[in-house]
Amino acid sequence: MKKRVFSGIKPSGSPHLGNYLGAIRRWAADHDKYDNIFCIVDLHAITEYIDPAELKQYIREQTGMLIATGIGPEHSILFQQSHVHEHSELAWLLNCYIPMGWMQRMTQYKEKVEEQKEQVSVGVFDYPSLMAADILLYDTDEVPVGDDQKQHVELTRDIAQRFNHIYGETFRVPEPVIGEVGARIMGLEDPTKKMSKSEGGSGQSIALLDSADVIRRKIIRATTDSQRDVVFDESRPGIFNLLTIYQAITGESQPDIEARFQDKGYGDLKKALAEVVVDALRPVQERYAEITADPSYLESILKAGADKARPMAEKTLAKVQKRIGLG
Repeated sequence: MKKRVFSGIKPSGSPHLGNYLGAIRRWAADHDKYDNIFCIVDLHAITEYIDPAELKQYIREQTGMLIATGIGPEHSILFQQSHVHEHSELAWLLNCYIPMGWMQRMTQYKEKVEEQKEQVSVGVFDYPSLMAADILLYDTDEVPVGDDQKQHVELTRDIAQRFNHIYGETFRVPEPVIGEVGARIMGLEDPTKKMSKSEGGSGQSIALLDSADVIRRKIIRATTDSQRDVVFDESRPGIFNLLTIYQAITGESQPDIEARFQDKGYGDLKKALAEVVVDALRPVQERYAEITADPSYLESILKAGADKARPMAEKTLAKVQKRIGLG
C-alpha cells in the first residue's frame, strides 16, 4: 500500500514562489507515489487577524493554485480545514496531554512573542496542537514541510508517542520530509527573512499570479552584495538565495550553474533567473485562469474533498474518545 501524505497550506495571503518551490510543486510531482491528503488550513490563518473578505479570496486563490499545479481530485483529497470539525475537537483533546514546556519551546511562538509581546494570541501559542491534530487525524505516514515547520512535526511525533504510551497504540507516528533544494526560499529585499505571503505586494515576495513584468522588476531589484562572482556561498544570503531559486526551478547542479555564470555578473544572473521564473509560472497562471472562471468548480472540489476526509477524521476522533473515556 502507498504511504499516506498529509500537508496543509495556510491562506494568509496570496501563494508565492516560496510556497511553489518548497511545497506545492513537490506535492504535484509526487502525487502518484502516495495516498495524498492536502488541506487549506484556514483555522491556522485566523490565529492573527485577517479581513474576512480577504480570507475568502485567499482560500479561493490557494485552492485554484493547487489544482492549477496538478493537485486535483484525481490524485488527492483536497479540502478546507474548517469544513471538518474534527480538527478542532482533536486539537482540544491533545491540549490536555501536551506539557506547557513543549509548547513554549516552539521557535515560531517565541518569535511572535518577541514581535508582539502580550498582544500575541492564544491561537498562536496553540497553533502546534491544531497542526498535530491535522496530521494525526489521518494516520499520516509522511508530512512534506519546509524546514521552518519541522519542529512542529517533531512535536506531533512527541504528542503521538506520549498518548500511545498512556493509552496504547492509537496514533500513527509521522515522519517529516524536507526537500533538498528549495525547502526555504528567502525574500528578495531582505534575504535573511523567509519569503512571506503577507508581503506579496512588496518586492520581498514573488506572488504566483504576478505578471511577467512585475516578476522581472522584483528580481532585478533583489538585494545582493558588493562582490561580483556568482557562486553558492551561504555567507552571502542575497546571491545564495537567487542561485537557490534558479537551481530549484531548473534542476541543474550547483557546479553547472556556477560554470554557466562564470565571468558574468549579478545582472546576467538576475535577467536569466527572471526568464526562468516567468517561464515556469506561465502554464500555472494560464491553468489557474481557466479553473477560476467558474467559482462553483472550486467549491465543488472542496466539498467533495471534505466529504472524503470526514469519515477518516470521525473514525480517529471516535477512537481517541473511547481511549480516554469520552463518548
